Amino acid sequence: MVRLRYIWSLLLLSLIGYVPACAQLAQSLRLEIPSDPNQAEAFDVTPLDDRGVLMTIRTGGFYDNTPAVFDFKKYDVDLKQIWQRTFKQDIKYRSIQIYNNDRYVYHLFREYDTNKYQFVRLHLDDGIIDSFEGILLDQFDVQQFKVMGSLAYVGGYHHGRPVVMAFSFFDGTAKVLPGMYVNHMEISSLEVDETRNEVNVLVHSSRRRCRFSIRTYNYDSKLVRTIDFDGARNSLISGKLLPVDEHESLLVGNYSADCTPYSQGVYITRIKHGDPSVDAAADAISNIRYFEFSQLQNFFNYMKPHRQQKLLAKAKKKKEEGKDYKFRYRLLVHDLKPTADGLTLVAEVYYPQYRGNTLAYGGYLRGADRYEGFRYTHAFVCGFDRKGNLLWDNCLPIKELLSPDLTEMVQLSQQGDKIVLAYPNDGEINTEVIQGSKVLKETEKFKLKTGPEEERVTFSAQDNLMAWYDRHFLACGFQKIAPSRTNPVQREVFYLNKLTYSAESVPEKPASATTKKSAGSDR
Repeated sequence: MVRLRYIWSLLLLSLIGYVPACAQLAQSLRLEIPSDPNQAEAFDVTPLDDRGVLMTIRTGGFYDNTPAVFDFKKYDVDLKQIWQRTFKQDIKYRSIQIYNNDRYVYHLFREYDTNKYQFVRLHLDDGIIDSFEGILLDQFDVQQFKVMGSLAYVGGYHHGRPVVMAFSFFDGTAKVLPGMYVNHMEISSLEVDETRNEVNVLVHSSRRRCRFSIRTYNYDSKLVRTIDFDGARNSLISGKLLPVDEHESLLVGNYSADCTPYSQGVYITRIKHGDPSVDAAADAISNIRYFEFSQLQNFFNYMKPHRQQKLLAKAKKKKEEGKDYKFRYRLLVHDLKPTADGLTLVAEVYYPQYRGNTLAYGGYLRGADRYEGFRYTHAFVCGFDRKGNLLWDNCLPIKELLSPDLTEMVQLSQQGDKIVLAYPNDGEINTEVIQGSKVLKETEKFKLKTGPEEERVTFSAQDNLMAWYDRHFLACGFQKIAPSRTNPVQREVFYLNKLTYSAESVPEKPASATTKKSAGSDR
């Protein structure tokens, strides 16, 4: 589940119902929080599928010595409030990480400059709050936080070396997972497998030919399996695990050809469990499959046609000469989406953007003060079956989207054999409908409405979008709304809009209409 966090301020709530007269993307409900930009607050929006949505509003504890107050509010799918709870945190604790599963939301706090931690658990059904205190590590740079059962897993770095600790809510004890505290190794991701009661730590090394490893621990924190992928030729950059049944999981991610953060393509392999006759490590390594970007049918459709043809011709010529053409793309890989056939992979392509170059010593130097954020160029989607076969791929061009933080912007709604792809930008929602490698409806823009037709949005910030449940999305952010006949005072609000896109009404195109019109950046 996606979580979005915002810092702003709160005055009151209002709920507006709105249904457009004619649009594919229907805006049915809107929750507004008029705000004062002079008073800082943090908003945390957590969609709960068809059980509703949780909004957490935090006041205090940002830049002063006031205690932090957390106001938890759960709403149903009609944005009607179900319950409200308030938690006042001790002034000595600072918020570190948040994690949620189907039953709880967990907040991890740390006492400033000590090894004392607090775990706060909020029950999503009734809002009951429990807290647990314990000792972890001093000088611990926490980066990952997950919970499985009564164990919290906290990952990060201690004196530059990776560490993952398991903290028990039952007796308050903590264990360090073995085999992690080594030099020149980074934690790629921390994933819990509740089906098998295992936790997987995915790590990669900048030395030893960029080795990528999966280290699997049981519920007693014992190392039960290690799979090492040697990066002599292709070095794995990231990995996501998806259990497909009780005997097998799929590992999917992106890889590099030269031990850099720049991707050459995506890979997939099967990992088998519980069969003593199968060497899981050897099987996963021998059966790994690499898909270079040039092998994907639609990956470069974000480019203009002449640019796309030129690049592919250059890559083909290199291969005919027996040389590798190295692509240089940075990818943000989403969590894998299970399907009836296997899985769907979504990844966004981005690059850091600067305002310009500063001349220094006869050369060009990009200064940190000139950094603007992350520019997104496109997203691509791939469908795989349970055996790791690539079934199809598609592309969503992204135009003029710049984010100060690297976050998942593109959201996916699976509706039968059709997929709605959507992302927010400057108060608008951009959508595209695909069916496998076909594009049924190219990019459309929908302006977010406030409700009354005469109202006008003059400013929009921190716009974001979340796939919610069924065919519904949640759009969130901040807006300034100009005075109108019904409301003569300008207002600033944090908004939460319920949106619906029905892909069933989108007609299927004939087989010949599979080529997308290319648009967007050539980068």
